[in-house]
Amino acid sequence: MKSVWSDMFPLLLEGAKITIQVTALSAIVALLLAASSGLCRMSRFAVARGIARVYVDLFRASSLLVLMFWIYFALPFVGIELNKLTAAVLAIGLNYGAYGSEIVRSAILAVPTGQQEAAVALNLTPAQRMWRVMIPQAIVRMLPPFGNLLIELLKSTSLVYFITLTDLCYQAMILRNNYYPWTPQIFGLLLIIYFILSACITVTIRLLERKYAAWR
Repeated sequence: MKSVWSDMFPLLLEGAKITIQVTALSAIVALLLAASSGLCRMSRFAVARGIARVYVDLFRASSLLVLMFWIYFALPFVGIELNKLTAAVLAIGLNYGAYGSEIVRSAILAVPTGQQEAAVALNLTPAQRMWRVMIPQAIVRMLPPFGNLLIELLKSTSLVYFITLTDLCYQAMILRNNYYPWTPQIFGLLLIIYFILSACITVTIRLLERKYAAWR
């Protein structure tokens, strides 16, 4: 029994490192795309609004697994070959960035119009109104839905198993094949690890909420 557990933990630890890496990098890509496309959706320039709208509609309606397959398996046929990690991060980031775009846009629109009117009365430029008045107040409203989005993003990283990236699910399946009678214990550990990672995101978001709420 001791040897089984000693075999499980190193593999799951390696898988957890990959899962955390994919989650962190995908979250950065998704947040950058969400912020830029969300702001572009509110731009006075029709071209910027159109590009953002096409991006959101296209990637929000796309299956993440199919998108990941397309980036990793189909792009090499047109001369663009990406490694597994890059393909996974790009697919997840593009998909969840489209969802995050609507969070950014709706949070900014939820700021009371009186705040913008006050900024106009203070003779602030449109850029100053956005960055100094609207966005600081919108961030508090963005945090809870972004917390949910990041937890969903974390769980979606299990799909990288299908492009043979050695994440938690991949390592769990290797262990299951080697120690089939231990299947309940292996997947029980997998559930616990995902719960711990999700709890870390939840705690971080709650701390940020308190910080920004106190600042506001």
